[in-house]
Amino acid sequence: MTTYRQPGLVLTDHRFPVPLDHDRPDRERIEVFGREVVASGRAGADREGLPWLVYLEGGPGFGARRFIGPQAWLGRAVEEFRVLLLDQRGTGRSTPANRQTLPLRGTPAEQAAYLAHFRADSIVRDCELIRRRLTGGAPWTVLGQSFGGFCATHYLSTAPEGLERVVVTGGLPSLHATADEVYRAAAPRILRKNEAHFTRYPQDAERTRAILTHLLEHEVTLPGGGTLTPEAFQSLGILLGSGEGTHQLHLLLEGAFVPTPGGPRLADAFLEQIQAQLSFAGHPLYAVLHEAIYAQGRGPTDWAAERVRAEHPEFDARAALAEGRTPFFTGESVHPWHFTTDPALAPLRETAELLAARADWAPLYDPERLAANEVPVAAAVYHDDMYVDTAHSLETARAVRGLRTWVTDEFEHDGLRAGGPRVLDRLLALSRDEL
Repeated sequence: MTTYRQPGLVLTDHRFPVPLDHDRPDRERIEVFGREVVASGRAGADREGLPWLVYLEGGPGFGARRFIGPQAWLGRAVEEFRVLLLDQRGTGRSTPANRQTLPLRGTPAEQAAYLAHFRADSIVRDCELIRRRLTGGAPWTVLGQSFGGFCATHYLSTAPEGLERVVVTGGLPSLHATADEVYRAAAPRILRKNEAHFTRYPQDAERTRAILTHLLEHEVTLPGGGTLTPEAFQSLGILLGSGEGTHQLHLLLEGAFVPTPGGPRLADAFLEQIQAQLSFAGHPLYAVLHEAIYAQGRGPTDWAAERVRAEHPEFDARAALAEGRTPFFTGESVHPWHFTTDPALAPLRETAELLAARADWAPLYDPERLAANEVPVAAAVYHDDMYVDTAHSLETARAVRGLRTWVTDEFEHDGLRAGGPRVLDRLLALSRDEL
């Protein structure tokens, strides 16, 4: 363990050895990294009396957010908790899983078998081992953002004895929807977000058409070596699901072209910003396991988002431009072509194909156990969340005994980041029946 300070905080870094396969605990082990955070004023003997809160980041594939001092919701949390910012297995400073390390596993089939242990079920079993080590067996509070909420729902299904309470922000999953059903539910929301964007910024319609026309006529390479295809450019629509995303997309588009001796070309600065938005180098598991988080033994996911995309002509750039329409941006989805356009993913293409074809994923949720839930649970459900279907979330909220919801259109999916202490404070109060 290493302990150090930031303004207002005392931080302790932990590394926890856990089994790769919890059903075979005597075999290979990996490491999970967690950062303990305590307010400076509670860092002495007081810390031992503080209850624990573990934070599960959205994703999949992202390590816990790195804070500097008591920023955002963390400042509210350390008022009453010892906080553990957990890098879920394969992310952040935990044992890495990426194009550089996965070849150590062997063939693509062996890599796929390894990555099958990186879903919510394994993450929760990691949490239970870590909890018993840190708390001496006492239950703790879980704060789950987005995919972290999916993990928290699995936690309630399988190990509720480890939970004092659960707080979820933008992450109540459907208990039964397939990947196809998730993406079909998402499509109308993505179309609405596009319509709202082009209503707010009508000048972006012409810019979008010009960029896509250029990409259809020229091969464009990003600074990191990736290929900017029309489909890759359209995937910038993932920005439209955050509170400031529509404005970020507009600012990105306005600087697209520069004049050159060979005619207008996409600006280096524009391509650099595109690279930062589109590269999966820092979070490859997001792409490799994205559809697997919805898989529950009802057949393979088989690139569900690609199939659903083909059902909506609004996303067909060539057809839209030929008809004088503005092609729409897509949303939070991963497609087979990601594994050819992005150098961080290209070496994992065959591994991703094998995971997409896998049919024997275990169920993640237990509706009967959730119907008998006794753990206090509160969840923020965002009224028109682009990433997590509101109807699915509310259906799940009704299926979990005692779960209390705060349904709001004040925030998009990033409400915990945007609303900070106020969001966490409201949900903690709701979970304690103080509202």
